[in-house]
Amino acid sequence: MGYQLSDISQLLAEGTKAFKDAASAEQLEELRRHYLGGKGVAKAILGGVKDVPKEQRGEFGKAANLLNKQLEEAYAQAKARLGDAKPAGPGIDLTKPGLRREIGHQHIISQTVREIVDIFNRIGFAEVEGPEVEDEAHNFDALNIPPGHPARNELDNFYLRVTGPDWEGKPVPLLLRSQTSTIQIRTMEQRQPPVRVIAPGRVYRPDTVDATHHFMFHQIEGLAVEEGLTFGDLRSVLELFVREYFGASAKMRLRPHYFPFTEVSAEVDISAEMFSHLKKPWLEILGCGMVHPNVLKAVGYDPEKYTGFAFGMGVERIAMLKHGIPDIRHFTANDLRFLRQF
Repeated sequence: MGYQLSDISQLLAEGTKAFKDAASAEQLEELRRHYLGGKGVAKAILGGVKDVPKEQRGEFGKAANLLNKQLEEAYAQAKARLGDAKPAGPGIDLTKPGLRREIGHQHIISQTVREIVDIFNRIGFAEVEGPEVEDEAHNFDALNIPPGHPARNELDNFYLRVTGPDWEGKPVPLLLRSQTSTIQIRTMEQRQPPVRVIAPGRVYRPDTVDATHHFMFHQIEGLAVEEGLTFGDLRSVLELFVREYFGASAKMRLRPHYFPFTEVSAEVDISAEMFSHLKKPWLEILGCGMVHPNVLKAVGYDPEKYTGFAFGMGVERIAMLKHGIPDIRHFTANDLRFLRQF
């Protein structure tokens, strides 16, 4: 569409009046788009200068620039008059309560693992990991659990339908590990003494799920092997852990027990102020003992030269005791009412 000089004068008068009469931010924005937008009137006239006859082009271009400038001034004045208002929208109602932004945090089991591992890190135990799918050699044989032992029963383990290669490449049964002691075996296979490690991880046993049992739970096991270690060293380490984690006033006692991978073996009971509401003088928290010579032989260590101690605890049990949680199923229910408490 071609414009004449008379058109420019008319558009200037109309536009100036329209901006002056604008009564709302919405109306002002609509006028801005019409007169000053990328496809508005002012831009169209400026773009049409090239189509004007040469002898009129200078006067027309001057008038087009003046139109654009004066319309922008009229728009600025109208904007200032309307208080620099923006088009109405949903906006923010400052009288309403705000929405709290949720900040994530570690699961209570992860928190407990980190607290325990950090304590042992401070006394020289390095954190190690291992596979959750294991062979019988690492899950049983190397831990002094021979064929025919009740712990190897198919009803007490999650055996898999697939097999894996042994050291000679022959297929052997695989299972989900039933204890994190397998990590200790793999660590000793790869390192020579002195060894001092702490091994957290998931373990699997086909237990019936109830308030205190689950088919998947977490363990933390510790191992130390070097020349001259004694049961007294084991006791000292565990006493330090108990007081660090359960409080300086916590007391510990050892009871004789049996584990195939340790000899001498014991269970650890504690008495602490935080358990006074349970009305039980002593609570069992973990098992421990001196590493059995057969275990040392299985990984190539000389039991005449080296001794070691090991201990293991269930993370869920520790968390339940410390925080007064009555049911292990809370840990896997994904109930935010429970998780937000920790």
